[in-house]
Amino acid sequence: MKYIFILAMMTLTLGGQAYTQTAQKELSKQTAEMEQVTPKEYTTFEVSDNVAMYKVTFKNQYKMNVAGHLFIPKNLDRSKKHSAIVVGHPMGAVKEQSANVYAANMAERGFVALSLDLSFWGESEGEPRNAVAPDIYAEDFSAAVDFLGTRPFVDRNRIGIIGVCGSGSFVISAAKIDPRMKAIATVSMYDMGAASRNALNHSQTLEQRKKTIAKAAEQRYVEFSGGETKYTSGTVHKLDENTDPIQREFYEFYRTPRGEYTPRGGSPELTTHPTLSSNAKFMNFYPFNDIETISPRPMLFITGDKAHSREFSEDAHKRAAEPKELYVIPNAGHVDLYDKVELIPFDRLAAFFTEHLK
Repeated sequence: MKYIFILAMMTLTLGGQAYTQTAQKELSKQTAEMEQVTPKEYTTFEVSDNVAMYKVTFKNQYKMNVAGHLFIPKNLDRSKKHSAIVVGHPMGAVKEQSANVYAANMAERGFVALSLDLSFWGESEGEPRNAVAPDIYAEDFSAAVDFLGTRPFVDRNRIGIIGVCGSGSFVISAAKIDPRMKAIATVSMYDMGAASRNALNHSQTLEQRKKTIAKAAEQRYVEFSGGETKYTSGTVHKLDENTDPIQREFYEFYRTPRGEYTPRGGSPELTTHPTLSSNAKFMNFYPFNDIETISPRPMLFITGDKAHSREFSEDAHKRAAEPKELYVIPNAGHVDLYDKVELIPFDRLAAFFTEHLK
């Protein structure tokens, strides 16, 4: 019996070693299969020569492929584990528009950084294209943590998250139910739920909201019957004397070489435009409810002093529990913080994540 017990223990030990070696080989294979790309092909801005850029794909919990760009400092010691950051793009955008700016610059400051396309957008899976699905968007950020936390050079206990514009509300939604996100930062945040229900500065009436919901509901009949998909809102494609200042601000980014980017297989005519029938789902989206439960994980809310979206960062900051910080950038508008690196407080972001991802 003694010999049988010893043999069994040896088998378990060797089996455990074999399993560990297999897992390590699989992770090495996954890392080796990352496709290194030239940043100029995927960005509208300069990426430091000290940063390597990779195309990656991973699955969310719904088995949908999520596309991302992984930025890694070239001098990173991959035999050790490091802190990492996930970055989400503005609502209706793709990772190449703003998210890559943040990911590349955080990598330059020593972090492993992953930008991603939300499901239904960019190179990520999901049909119909441009569908609104806040729950799945939040899941994509958790899936990004799954991906990073299984990289051999990432410490799964030191993963932070940045959400730009609409993604600010999605990362809050995700962080409330995913404690693996150890530090949360938002920039030029839009609460997509409040913006849809009330519009900016609560300028939309209940009757106007109901009309929008009714249009979306009727469009469902059209699409269910095989009719044409319709798209709504988003950024205008032409300016005239009646174009309001906020639309002009978005136009200068999405419709000019500054931020214009169409994902492969996509259409420039549909960039930023969600489907009409799904857009009403934002009416049921309340990301700031229970935001205080994220504590004691820290939150940093960054906004411009001239940003039309400032109300959302202020609201979130007011509701959040400590530790929290509202960081206001002088002379900065909403879209300025998408890509104007001279205004974006990268050093403050680096200090925030360095402190809280120890």
